[in-house]
Amino acid sequence: MTLYTHQSQNVRKTWFLMMVFFVLVIGIGFFLSYYYQMPEILIIAVVISFIQVGVSYWKGDKIALKATGAKEASRDAYFDLYTLTENLAITAGIPNPKVYVIEDQVPNAFATGRDPEHSSIAVTTGLLALLEKNELEGVLAHEMAHIGNRDVLVMTVVVVLVGILALISDIFIRSMFYGGGRSRDNNSKGGGALMIVGLVLLVLSPIIGALIKLSISRKREYLADATGSLLTRYPEGLASALEKISSHGGRMKKASNATAHLFISNPFGKKAKSLFSTHPPVEERIKRLRN
Repeated sequence: MTLYTHQSQNVRKTWFLMMVFFVLVIGIGFFLSYYYQMPEILIIAVVISFIQVGVSYWKGDKIALKATGAKEASRDAYFDLYTLTENLAITAGIPNPKVYVIEDQVPNAFATGRDPEHSSIAVTTGLLALLEKNELEGVLAHEMAHIGNRDVLVMTVVVVLVGILALISDIFIRSMFYGGGRSRDNNSKGGGALMIVGLVLLVLSPIIGALIKLSISRKREYLADATGSLLTRYPEGLASALEKISSHGGRMKKASNATAHLFISNPFGKKAKSLFSTHPPVEERIKRLRN
């Protein structure tokens, strides 16, 4: 399997998972409309989702940069960083993103922005101190790939949908303790079956949503690794950088669940490895790059 087939395969799988996500949201909305006998519930949920997505779309990059403590870097102080970024942007055929630096000894980096015309790349001071030039180029190419692939926009939509699912599930479960909804006398046999299916779906939806989000996030990392390697034509640079970053294993000072999926490596460090990690195993990423 080549890097090109890795790209196309991951794109297909990601959009399939997105479709599953939307079907899940619609299914829950339909069940709640039936349970409460209020068709407008689904409409309200969709409107709220669009509002949240809109805020994330227009202001998400600024929120992410502020949350991580990123400061815009001057060209004079970080000339090599600027030069590498500009060269990669030319190669990728996208506008040059703004460059930010995070004062943190843990090596890491992330990209943000709603499209290539409004994008930024942030790197930590620890990353700049640790990596050789070709390794840094590999990391920047990976982040440039996220911008070109519109990964940040896709992940913003997914994160909002996960939040909506969790919120709806929590409100519904709490409301059951206080009564409400359809009268048991009005439930037919078909209605009873729908009730069971709906209840199971609502209880499990936050877990299902989180797993779908993580699956999409992990596949986007593989895709960015592949695309970044196409930009540099030197997969070993990124592979070596990932080895150094993962061996450090420290926790970033401003690590948070809200921005964790944006970084090239898990900002919570080695101890954060679990089923719910936003990143695929670094060993597997390095293996794919070197193959």
